[in-house]
Amino acid sequence: MSALPWDPQTTAVVAIFAVVYLGMVLGGLPRLRLDRTGVALLGAIAIVGLGEQSVEEAAQGIHLPTILLLFSFMVISAQMRLGGFYAAVTRRIAALPLSPALLLGVVIFVTGALSAVFSNDVVCLAVAPVLVQACLARRLDPVPFLLALACASNIGSAATLIGNPQNMLIGEVLQLPFGAYARNALPPVLLSLLLLWLMLARSARPAAPGALGALVPADDEVPPYDAWQTGKGLAVAAALVAVFLFTDWPRDVAALVGAGVLLLSQRFHSSQMMGLVDWELLVLFMGLFVVNHALQHTGVTAQTVAWLQAQGLHLGEPGPLFASTLLLSNLVSNVPAVMLLLPVAAGTDPAVTGLTLALVSTLAGNLLIVGSIANIIVVDAARRQGVLIDWRRHARTGVPVTLATLALTAGWLAVIH
Repeated sequence: MSALPWDPQTTAVVAIFAVVYLGMVLGGLPRLRLDRTGVALLGAIAIVGLGEQSVEEAAQGIHLPTILLLFSFMVISAQMRLGGFYAAVTRRIAALPLSPALLLGVVIFVTGALSAVFSNDVVCLAVAPVLVQACLARRLDPVPFLLALACASNIGSAATLIGNPQNMLIGEVLQLPFGAYARNALPPVLLSLLLLWLMLARSARPAAPGALGALVPADDEVPPYDAWQTGKGLAVAAALVAVFLFTDWPRDVAALVGAGVLLLSQRFHSSQMMGLVDWELLVLFMGLFVVNHALQHTGVTAQTVAWLQAQGLHLGEPGPLFASTLLLSNLVSNVPAVMLLLPVAAGTDPAVTGLTLALVSTLAGNLLIVGSIANIIVVDAARRQGVLIDWRRHARTGVPVTLATLALTAGWLAVIH
């Protein structure tokens, strides 16, 4: 391949990029108290501070529509959480007179449906503590239900372009039609949820005598159910889905207006709503946008893609894109992986590559605990109440579920394309 002049500026950008993505792999940097967000932020600061890009150039690298869409749905999810919606739904499910296996099925499909519209991370954060207590009340082993919650939230969020952060990014950058994506994504998502239930149904059983003794009462403050506030949130969410399906109004602008409507509240102070916004995730996005944009500006990314194509590996084709998305999603996490692969996906048929990128990056998150934030949220919520789910226990469910759902998805993609 033709060589690019590796001047000091290019070398510095590549070094910053390498350190940032090493932090994505490790979850931080050795001997420093940094998580992925801190690493991405420091990477962006290094790009600007070393003069590799001006502040204005760095800002241009941030895809503002994605940030606005993500922020807006965080506000909507905050409304639903403060209105007690998620806790009320969980308690209603737990009260159903069903066998443990059927109850698990209801948990899976309701979680999947909620995660398709609201943030899967917020759904897990609100539902997990209540679900543990519901299992305790019914003398059921909570571990299969918690694993089902985590896996179903990841699977269900793949159904739409607003179900999770990486799908929002893909939809906004590639300008994918909301309805067309949902029509293509819904069949494998529904089949994957069914498959998840079949694989976990046998494990849903009453707890062994004495096994629940170590559980502790929930210390998470669960807001009481407020029908009016919940109704407001549901009405805004339904209106936005209708706007996305039937109008050409930009999704980020429509969602921002919806969030603004919810902030006009006599009940919830704006500080309460803002306190539930995941600012760290927004900063992670912005930091990675700046670092990736700086690397692309050097020409190294284009040169690498051209070299791979010369070797016969076309990342924009469905097969290589599927494999690289699966690998990178479990190496650096799904959001950084999507940011790396989006320039390649944008250069080919976006309907095909966007669907592949969204489905695979999301479903791959079930493989290991660190594969998605939803998994980490559920495991942490369980630990606070005395339920231990270590990486081995998660992997016994996550690995076969991931392989089975990805195989199903690969077959579906081959059929429709």
